[in-house]
Amino acid sequence: MLDNYFNYKKHKTDFRTEVIAGVTTFLTMAYIMFLNPFILSGEFAGPEKGFFDFGAVYTATILATALACFIMAFYGKTWPIGLAPGMGINAFVAFGVCAGMGYTPQEALGAVLVAGVLFLAISLTPLRAWLINSIPKSLKLGIGAGIGLFLAIIGLQIMEVVVDDPVTLVKLGDLSNPLVLLGCATFIAIIVLEKMNIKGNIIIGILVFSIIAWAAGLAKFNGIASAPPPMTYLFEFDLSAAMTAGMSTVIFTLLFIDFFDTAGTLTSVANVAGKVDKNGKVQDINKAMLSDSVGTVAGAMMGTTTVTSYVESGAGVKAGGKTGMTSLVIGVLFLACIFFAPLATSLPKQIDGAALLFVSVLFVRNITDIEWNDIGESAPAILAMIAMPLTYSISNGIALAFVSYALIRLLTGKASSTSPAIWVIAVLSVISFAVS
Repeated sequence: MLDNYFNYKKHKTDFRTEVIAGVTTFLTMAYIMFLNPFILSGEFAGPEKGFFDFGAVYTATILATALACFIMAFYGKTWPIGLAPGMGINAFVAFGVCAGMGYTPQEALGAVLVAGVLFLAISLTPLRAWLINSIPKSLKLGIGAGIGLFLAIIGLQIMEVVVDDPVTLVKLGDLSNPLVLLGCATFIAIIVLEKMNIKGNIIIGILVFSIIAWAAGLAKFNGIASAPPPMTYLFEFDLSAAMTAGMSTVIFTLLFIDFFDTAGTLTSVANVAGKVDKNGKVQDINKAMLSDSVGTVAGAMMGTTTVTSYVESGAGVKAGGKTGMTSLVIGVLFLACIFFAPLATSLPKQIDGAALLFVSVLFVRNITDIEWNDIGESAPAILAMIAMPLTYSISNGIALAFVSYALIRLLTGKASSTSPAIWVIAVLSVISFAVS
C-alpha cells in the first residue's frame, strides 16, 4: 500500500531506504522535544512567571510535530521533510512576547494562530512567490543570523557563562561551577561530533552529559517515562489580543520568520533532493508550504509555537530519503517519545543551554553569503544581527533592518528599483515603533 502511495519505483527509492532516512532526520532534530518546552517555560519558571507550562508544551510539541509530519507525508508526499516548532520563534514568544511584552501564553498562541492562517492564505496565492523574490538576500541572511545571535545570548545566560552586571550589563559567569563547566563541555562535544559526521550529535551530547551530571549528583533525575502531561493549552488560544495594534508587530514577526525560514529550508532541501528543474523552479513547493502552514495552525491549537520545516531534513535526504515516507517515519518516532516528559524535566539547564548555543551557530554561519562589498546591502543586515541580541527582541531587529534599508535606498537614488514590499514593511515598522 505504501509502495503504491509514495511510488518508490518512480522516485528510485524503497521502503528500507526511506525508513533509514526518517530515522536519520529524527536523530538530528530530536533535541526539539527537550528544548522547545524548556524555552517556552522560561527555564522551568512556568506560568507563575508568565511563561508556558513545561509539561503541557512537551505534549503539544510531540503531537504537533507528529501531526505536521503526517500532513507533509500524505499531502506533500514528494517531500522528505521533518517539521517541528521552530527555534528562534519559540524564544521570541517566550522572552519577547510573554516575558517582555507581558502577554499571556494564551494570547501569544492566538498571535501564532493568526500568523499561521495568514501564512496559509499567502501560500494559496501568487503573493507567495512575489514575497520570496521581494526581500533582498542580504536582509534575509542578516535576520537569520540575528536570530542566531539572539539564541546565543539566551543560551549563554542559561548556561550561566554570561550573567548580569549592574555596570557593564553582562559579564563572565562563575567558571568554577561544575555545571557551568559541564555545559561548556557539552557544547564542545556537540561540535566535535558534528565534525565527525555523527548523526544526532545534539541529542547525543544532551543525553551523555546529563547522565554524567546525574551520576555526579549535580542534577536530579526524575525518571524516564510516565503518562503524557495534560494539554493545558489545547484550544486555549486567545484571539482578542491578536486583534490589537500592539500585537500587530508580533504577528508580522511570526509570519516573516516562518515564511522565509520555510521557503529557505524547502529550497535548500530541494537542491539536495534534486527537486529544482533547469529553470530554477522548485517542484511541488506549493504542497510543502501548505503542509507547513497547516502544521502551524494545528500547533497553535494544541498549545505550541510556530511549526516549521527543519533544515535538518537535509540529513535524511542525503541518507536517501525521497518521499513523504521519510516524513511519516519522523512523525511516528516523535509520537513514540510522548511518554518521556520526566526525562525532559531531568536535563540540567546548563546542558540544554549548550544545545541552544550550538543551534545558534547553525543560524549564524550563513553570513558568508551576505554581499559584504556592498555596504548598502550589508549594513542593514549587520544592524539586524546586532539589534536582536542587544534589544532582546527579534521584531526590533527586523524593523530596524527594513527601515535602514529603505532609507539607504531612498537617499542613494534607488527608490524606484526597490520592491514595494520593502516600503510597506518599513512603514509598518515605523508605525510599530511609534505606538509601542
